[in-house]
Amino acid sequence: IINSVVLLILLSALTDPDQYHLTSAELGGEFEFMDDANMCIATAISLLMILICAMATYGAYKQHAAWIIPFFCYQIFDFALNTLVAISVLVYPSTIQDYLRQLPSNFPYKEEIMSVNPTCLVVIILLFLSIILAFKGYLISCVWNCYRYINGRNNSDVLVYITTNDTAVRMLDY
Repeated sequence: IINSVVLLILLSALTDPDQYHLTSAELGGEFEFMDDANMCIATAISLLMILICAMATYGAYKQHAAWIIPFFCYQIFDFALNTLVAISVLVYPSTIQDYLRQLPSNFPYKEEIMSVNPTCLVVIILLFLSIILAFKGYLISCVWNCYRYINGRNNSDVLVYITTNDTAVRMLDY
């Protein structure tokens, strides 16, 4: 759903570029934030993500385990990138202050964030990233368990026995 909303925003920005165009003076730098090539790349990525999510949903609904694999691979890739971000914050904590200095002057709460103790800011960011990584790990586990469940149901080696009160056999008392 989020990718669909992003796609709608990108498509509306492509149809009316003046509405979403930010000048370099507004950004405080010498670069274009979103030119047409970046918009097209972002649109293609959004379409790809919608396709991958739709494949996972279809695979779970129709119980085809192979359709879930692209979404699982995306989750692993996303987890690895977020882990690299957390490691880079841990190894190079000064990059946070450099990043904050590069933000435009009209960025909301920029001065308040810059006034926070740098060590405290690193701890807050690492705590936030740890929570995100834990949640992403949980979601990876959910998708992996879904894949294993569907793969096990479709595997002929696994037999599923369903017992009810009508079919249960009473053991003899000795």
